[in-house]
Amino acid sequence: MTADAPTSTSIAARRAFVNGSFRPATVRIADGRISGIGRFDDQADVVVDDAHVLLPGLVDTHVHFNEPGRTEWEGFATGTAAAAAGGVTTVVEMPLNSIPVTTTPEALGAKRQAASGQLAVDLAYWGGAVPENLGSLGALLDAGVVGVKCFLAPSGIDEFGHLDGAQVEQALTELVSHDGLLIAHAELEAHLGEASGSVFADFVASRPPEAEVEAVKLVVEAARRTGARVHIVHVSAAETLDVVRQAKADGVRITIETCPHYLALDDATVPDGQGRFKCCPPIRDGKNQDVLWRGVLDGTIDAIVSDHSPATAELKNDPDLGTAWGGISGAQTGLAVVWSEARRRGVDLEQILPLFTTGPAGIVRLERGAIERDAPAHLAVFDPEAAHTLAESDLEYRSKVSPWVGAELTGAVVRTYLNGECVYARGEGVLSRSGREVFPDDEGALEGYVQLGLGTLPAPEVG
Repeated sequence: MTADAPTSTSIAARRAFVNGSFRPATVRIADGRISGIGRFDDQADVVVDDAHVLLPGLVDTHVHFNEPGRTEWEGFATGTAAAAAGGVTTVVEMPLNSIPVTTTPEALGAKRQAASGQLAVDLAYWGGAVPENLGSLGALLDAGVVGVKCFLAPSGIDEFGHLDGAQVEQALTELVSHDGLLIAHAELEAHLGEASGSVFADFVASRPPEAEVEAVKLVVEAARRTGARVHIVHVSAAETLDVVRQAKADGVRITIETCPHYLALDDATVPDGQGRFKCCPPIRDGKNQDVLWRGVLDGTIDAIVSDHSPATAELKNDPDLGTAWGGISGAQTGLAVVWSEARRRGVDLEQILPLFTTGPAGIVRLERGAIERDAPAHLAVFDPEAAHTLAESDLEYRSKVSPWVGAELTGAVVRTYLNGECVYARGEGVLSRSGREVFPDDEGALEGYVQLGLGTLPAPEVG
């Protein structure tokens, strides 16, 4: 089966996640979409093992695949393979750390051209808001990005500058006329200290919760004044949640995400001199983590996404935490990591699944993450009892650096389906490169490319 000529099929499971709970069901598929959901049929084309569950394909709205320009860090081929291995069927790629950064329609065109023919899963794009392109954000939205990202402190990449408070308000004033979304890396430079050396506690202290909380307050007040939509990425600080709860109660149009590393790692257990644990904002303590879990369960946190931010082993394995690259590779391991911790806390799988599926999909207004009629037949088979030790050889990443290598995890993706086609099988790897670009106003593959200032790009190869 190819993306051009999908065949009808059916997948039955004793436990399929439909309408927020597990129940017996048969998912019927025609032309790559779900044509109906019926009773369990043991004569279906595919019958899921009774020990496994059938999930909607996960949605990860925060990945850095770094292509073009820093493909030696990751790339679309390896990044989307890792996503498929993690049960993720739709990813949204960040505007940095590629070269060029995605701050113009032309740069978006270069990124789309680089992705052509490489996708194991579906792909959407973020644009970037930097001082140089304020006033031109509407053109990026028109070109097909799901929203634009800004930093409130240096990004770590010279070509992607950060915004001050006045510039955030300027960006939101422009975006509100398009009902566009601004997403923010929320740390204020004034609250950040210098970090150097190998002691992890010193690195954590250099990026205190106040840096995040004050940045979130700045974004909230700008959103309150302008009426624009805002989203806070990788929330790490417990104190942020009360700010967000009040803003939501006041009608501010705000959503937030957190990441597996904040929900499953504790700074007390992180060894010194290990750059694979470095991320910004940093991993914090166990009490902080408990509060984040309450935010997951009470609905304050809208999504759990990877913030997959890889780099070469040389950059990550620098024992000086001031100079090691800050970013954690997690596109493949998110569900297993969070489910392992959820089990330990007595949290049911049903309680976390919406934050991996409809939660992130809703933030970017893509009709993904649910097993329902007419939805893309993006599915994952998950073994919730599979105990395994994560090995480097399990990872599809270009650079197999992960804080979970050697960790005991519970839960493994068995198969991943894209438009009803099995694109990944555990033990076999990626079976197909049939992923497509997706856009807020046009679910599925485009008939052709929009004009991006580089001429009309050819349609991507699939298959």
